[in-house]
Parts: sequence; structure tokens; C-alpha cells
Amino acid sequence: MEKQSSHDPWLLIPTAGLLVFGLMAIYSATNGSGDTSLFYRQLAWAFFGLVALVFVAYNDVRFVKDNAYIFYAVGILLLVAVLIFGKKIAGQTSWMKIGWFSFQPSEIAKIATILAFARFLADDETDIRSIKHLLITLAIPFTPVLLIMLQPDMGTMLTFLPLIATMLLMAGFDIYILMLIVFPITLIVSGFFNIYFIIALALIFMILLMVQHKKFNVHQLIVIGSALAASLFTHRFASEILKPHQIKRIQTFIDPMSDPRGAGYNALQAKIAIGSGGFFGKGFLQGTQTQLRFIPAQWTDFIFCVIAEEFGFLGAALLIAMYLTLILRIIWAIYSINNKFVDLTLSGYASLLFIHVFVNIGMTLGIMPVIGVPLPFVSYGGSSLVGNMIMVGLAMNFYRNRRSLGYSVRLE
Repeated sequence: MEKQSSHDPWLLIPTAGLLVFGLMAIYSATNGSGDTSLFYRQLAWAFFGLVALVFVAYNDVRFVKDNAYIFYAVGILLLVAVLIFGKKIAGQTSWMKIGWFSFQPSEIAKIATILAFARFLADDETDIRSIKHLLITLAIPFTPVLLIMLQPDMGTMLTFLPLIATMLLMAGFDIYILMLIVFPITLIVSGFFNIYFIIALALIFMILLMVQHKKFNVHQLIVIGSALAASLFTHRFASEILKPHQIKRIQTFIDPMSDPRGAGYNALQAKIAIGSGGFFGKGFLQGTQTQLRFIPAQWTDFIFCVIAEEFGFLGAALLIAMYLTLILRIIWAIYSINNKFVDLTLSGYASLLFIHVFVNIGMTLGIMPVIGVPLPFVSYGGSSLVGNMIMVGLAMNFYRNRRSLGYSVRLE
């Protein structure tokens, strides 16, 4: 009989590498500031994350699925609690503080939502054609989205959308029906509810239905959709539905020099840091942009520029390669384990991980607006780190129990 390995090095190695990169970058970003507590706090969180990873990886594989709804209820309660008792930072009530301990409930809610959503969609009794089940299907992910919007935290809210769409597609939702349902709900939850949008949505729905019945082709849809979006999204229209700071972010994304000392400052300095790193980098603790702290709080959302400046193109490429290895290994597990709950859970996490990496690195390169999304395993923040470690531990658990879960030998 073939011996079954209980460990997957292609999950462990990139995770360990990302942890090391993150700790080094945080140490460098806070070096000489007189406050080394951030590095030691992150080190402590990394230890707790490893404990959580091991606990989840070696626990009964049924434990997570059986208690998914309980985890979800806890996540929702924490999102409600943070609106009442949370600490307001930079205009957002996103943090809970209990004594010296502080955490971000939305990070917990992401993981809990994936698990609860996966359990509901994987249930044999769930029939998405039923109005009741359809409403529950939409309520599970959009309840935390709505609560997060009340904080308000647009960046975190946007990271929910890809995992919702991915999991619905994996569950067998028709892509056209998915667009008809998710798009308007997203607009309403986001505050983009306007009579012009109602008209636009009606036209888009008609086009989608025509495409589904092959009365239009995809190219026509793109042309019509682009023209419709361009005609509606004028400056006057944007000023009616967007808040001033959101408009400012869009303007500085298009042209950072429009406000080089204000909203566009971080993006400009990040580009300078990345460009100055060259191919091999300036060396650990030798980055001028980093050590002179041209970017405020660079250990959080803009930590990628620290790595790119001090370790150069090679270091940045290695970091991205680690993310790709981790994501591709999770995707491999999706196609090699024939279990619907596993497929849905891992697809949700893979999409969540991808969107975080893409948006965060995109922000520092200037190809994405600055919306405050951390770099997984690397940015400072215990809530995000522990949450990601738990999900890697869960992927390891699925790998260990792949035979009993429904292993596809042909994909070995």
C-alpha cells in the first residue's frame, strides 16, 4: 500500500518564507524609530499563528465544518460589537481593544464567512433554485459586507467580493445569474444607489440576457458596456455618489502629482523606493527611503516597497513566487480532493489571498488605487496574520486527510 505523507512542503515552505520576509521588513521599517515593540508584537503574533496552524492542521477534519456556523455567528457578533465599542482610527471604526490586546474583527469575519458559506453551499439539502435558500445564500456573505461598510472600510469590503463570486461559481451558479444578483447588491451595499444606476442596471441586465440567448456576442457586450459606463460616470455623476476622500483617491490614482504632498504622497514615495532598489537591492537595513521613513507607517500597507528597495527585483520576485506557489498549491488541492466543502473553502481562500496580494502590490506600483489592504503574512497586523495561518493549517488538514475526503488519484 502506498504510504500517505502527512505534510505538504509546498504549503509549509512558502508560508515560512513569507513569515521571514515579513518579520525582516517590519524590523527594517521600524529600525531606529525608537519603538521596536511592533517587531516583537508581530513576532509574538507569528508564534500564536504557528500554534493555531498546528492546532487546526492536526485537529479532527470534521471539527471545522461542524462548527462553521458557530464561527460565523461569533464573527458577526464581533462586527456588531466593533461598531458599538470599537476604536476609531483614521475615520474607521475597525478595531477592538481589550486592555493591551487589539484586533480587527473583519479579519476574523473573512475566515468565518468562507467556512459558513462553504458549509451551506456544500449541503446536499441546499437548493439555490429555492427562494428561501437563495436568500440565505446571499445573506451569509453580504451580512458581514454590510456591517463592514458601516465602519466604514471600503478596502476590506472589496476583498469580500471576489471570494463571494468565486465560491458561487464553484457551487454551480450560472455566471449570468451571478452577475444579475451580485452586481446590484454590491452597488446598494457600497452606497452607489442612484436613479442613473437603476437605469444602467436595467440596460446591462437586458444585454446580459441577450448574450445568454446568443443574440449578442461578447465583443458587442464589451463595447456597449464600456460606452454605457463612460457616459454615466461623468465628473458630476461621480461627485453625487462618491465621498470627497474617495474622489481624491481616484484622482491621485490617475495622477499622483495632482496632490504630491497629500493623497498622492505615499504612492509617489513607494515608486521611488521600488525603483531605487534596482536588481539586487540596497541591502538589509540600507534602504534610504525606508530608513529615513519617507513613507509613514510603511510596515503596514506599503511594506512591499521596503522589500523591493532593500532586496531589489530579485527579492520582490522571490516574494511573489512564494505567493504564487502557495496559491497554486491550494488550487491543486481543489482539483485533487473530491469534496465539495473542501473545494468551496479552498477556492474562497485562494481568491481572498490572490486579491490581497494583487491589490496591495498594485497599490505600491501605482496600478491600483490606495484602499488600505494589507499584504498577507508580511504586513504588520496580528489579526490578518493569525487568520491566514489558520487557513494554511486548514489546507494542510485537508491534505493530511485527502484519502478519506475523496482523493483523485489521477491528479497525484
